[in-house]
Amino acid sequence: MVKLSVIVPFYNVQQYAPDTLRSLRANARQDFEFILVDDCSRDETPDILARAERELPGAVHVRHEKNGGLATARNTGIDAARGEYLTFLDGDDWLAPGYYEQLLASIEDLGCDFVRTDHVQCTARARSIHRVPHGRRGVVMRPRDAILPTDRSTSVDYAYAWAGIYHRRLVDRGLLHFTDGLRTAEDRPWIWKLHREAESFATVGLLGVFYRRGVASSLTQIGDVRQLDFIRAFDQVVSETAADRDAEKLLPKAVRTYCAIISHHLGSIERFEPAVARKLKSMSAVALRRMPQDVLDDALDSMDIQRATRLRRLRRRPAPAAGVAA
Repeated sequence: MVKLSVIVPFYNVQQYAPDTLRSLRANARQDFEFILVDDCSRDETPDILARAERELPGAVHVRHEKNGGLATARNTGIDAARGEYLTFLDGDDWLAPGYYEQLLASIEDLGCDFVRTDHVQCTARARSIHRVPHGRRGVVMRPRDAILPTDRSTSVDYAYAWAGIYHRRLVDRGLLHFTDGLRTAEDRPWIWKLHREAESFATVGLLGVFYRRGVASSLTQIGDVRQLDFIRAFDQVVSETAADRDAEKLLPKAVRTYCAIISHHLGSIERFEPAVARKLKSMSAVALRRMPQDVLDDALDSMDIQRATRLRRLRRRPAPAAGVAA
């Protein structure tokens, strides 16, 4: 019986994969499996993973013949997983020794659908602790009760899939898979769905995941068209939340968060390629017009003057020519 399945996508991370795999070895247990999904890497990553399949206890190596992105790679791992519990790790991050044993013990003690954890962010040599924005630790709650308030960061805004552990019943209920093909912001529809539809969760103050920030090959550092998938991701958040039984309460949070993300990207637009920057503005303007306009008005009124002005100006842009779509 496999107790825990760890799903680890890799894509062109030959520089970091050895550290990731060493940390998995320091977390190995007879009833743990490590599903190593190579998303059609073009560097030496496939060779590194082939060796790991022979040398890492519990390793299962899966290779995509075509690059599908992080969401699709995670789904491949979920489909292959046999564990009673599942968790995630990215192929350029790493773990403290024995972390997964503590993480598993926490969810077994609490008996809930999923548990969220803090993490350590690593930027070059700097280290900083990032906490789940949820004050009640070790207390089982309904996830939908932790979505609000609208104007503060809550656990639904802490979207990192690898910062937690999830019971298999979430897979059986169709709640753990990601939206196939999303190349960025793939965690956003996923975390909202978990909070709306899972029955129980808890937050614990357990540190052990080390998140490598600022990697040159990371999509968050690249200003190409894949970044614009955040619009498709948040369109999904808004449309699914609008269909929820508590839409009147929850939709303002979804719309305000979407606006904040659009403003964030517009505020650093210089990192995008010129053609992508133009497309970002056009697609964002259309996205604003797609939102429920009364909810959008309230969201803009609640934001600081700089962000609100930026978004109102964008909202007034003429409609783009036919063919510009998310």
